[in-house]
Amino acid sequence: MDVGLTVKMIEARLRSGTWRVVRRGVYTRDAGDVSRPGMLWAAVLSAGRYAVLSHESAAEKLGFVARPGGEIHVTIPDGRDVAAIPGVRIHRSRRAFRLALAECALPCTNVEETVLDLVDVSDTYDDMCGWVTRALDRNRTTAARLRGAISKRERLRWRSVLGDMIHATITGDKSVLEHRYERDVERAHGLPEPDRQVLFIKTDGSQAWRNRAYPGYRVVVELDGRLYHPAENLWDDKDRDNAAIEAGHEPLRYGWKHVTQWPCATAVQVGRVLRANGWPGPLRPCSIQCPVRFEGA
Repeated sequence: MDVGLTVKMIEARLRSGTWRVVRRGVYTRDAGDVSRPGMLWAAVLSAGRYAVLSHESAAEKLGFVARPGGEIHVTIPDGRDVAAIPGVRIHRSRRAFRLALAECALPCTNVEETVLDLVDVSDTYDDMCGWVTRALDRNRTTAARLRGAISKRERLRWRSVLGDMIHATITGDKSVLEHRYERDVERAHGLPEPDRQVLFIKTDGSQAWRNRAYPGYRVVVELDGRLYHPAENLWDDKDRDNAAIEAGHEPLRYGWKHVTQWPCATAVQVGRVLRANGWPGPLRPCSIQCPVRFEGA
C-alpha cells in the first residue's frame, strides 16, 4: 500500500491511469468496475472519521435484505460537517460514539442497532414490522437481544407496539395479542363474550386450543401472535382451519396488523360473520370515526 504520498504524486498516478477515483479522496488501482463491497468501503472512507455503514446498507452487509439498495447509507457523529457525496445518504447521530458495531472489517452497525435505526425511520407499520421480521426470520438476532438494544435508546419511534411484539416473541405465547384483541376488538365494539382457549382434536389426533370460539354461532377466531410466521407453520394453520370447517364452524384468522392497526375493521368483519350466523348484535362504535357508525354493521 502506498503511504505518505504528496498531492502531486497522487495527481500523477491519476493522469497516468495507474489510479482511478472511486469517490472523493478514495482511489483504486484495480481495472474494471468496482465491486459492491468496494463501493461500500469507498462510501465509508469518503465520509471521513468515525463514519460507519448503517440502515439499509448495514442490513445488506449483515445479510437480511434481499438485494442491494440504490443509495449507500452511512452514519457520522452529529455536528460533524461533510460535503454531499453522490449516491450516499448521510445520517447524523448523537449516539455515534456509543453505537455497537458488527464484528467485521468494514465499520458497520451491528444487527440490533441496524434494525432499530430502520424501525426509527419507518413511515408505516408494515415497514417497521418488515425490518424486525427479516432479522428474526433469518436468525440474525433474537428478540431478547433486540429488547436489550431498545432499553438503551432514549428515543425510538414505534416503541410501544414494538415492545408488545418483542414481548410476545420472548414469552412464546399470544398473550399480548389476545389482550389487545379483547380490549380493542371485542370489548370496544360490543362483540359477544367468546369461549377462550377451547380444546379441540386435530386431524392427526393431537390436542390443540382455539383462541376464541363462539359456539352458539359456530364461529372460531385464531390469533397469530407470533411476530413472524415461518412457512412450515402455514400447514398447521391450514389443518386448524380445515378442522374447524369440518366441525361446522367458520374460521377467522387475524394477526398483529388486524388487531393493532385495524381493530375497528376487524370488529366489523367478525360482527358480520356472527350476525350471518344468528347473533342479534348490534356492534358498538368505539369512537366518532369508528367504521361501525358509517357501515351500519
